[in-house]
Amino acid sequence: MALGFPNESRHYDEAMQAVRFWGHDGSMEAAFFVDAHVLTKIQPGTPADEAGMLAAFDANRGLIHQAAVKVYGRGRKGAYDLRPSDL
Repeated sequence: MALGFPNESRHYDEAMQAVRFWGHDGSMEAAFFVDAHVLTKIQPGTPADEAGMLAAFDANRGLIHQAAVKVYGRGRKGAYDLRPSDL
C-alpha cells in the first residue's frame, strides 16, 4: 500500500518550530515534521508564528506531501524531518 494523507490535521510545535503532520501506509502511521526554515523557503515572507506556519503549510500541502512520499520511500522509520533539499 502507498503512503497517503487521509487525515488533514497538522499541528505547530512551538518548541521544535515545526509543523507536524501524519501519513498512513495501510495501518502504519508515520509522523512528519516541516521546520520553519523549510516553510519560509517555499513561501517567503511567512510570519514566524503559529498562524503563519500553518498557513504556509496549508498553501503548500501538495508539495509537502509529495516530498513526504519521497522521503518515506527512502526507508521506514518512526518520524521524518523534511529538509529544503527534499522539496
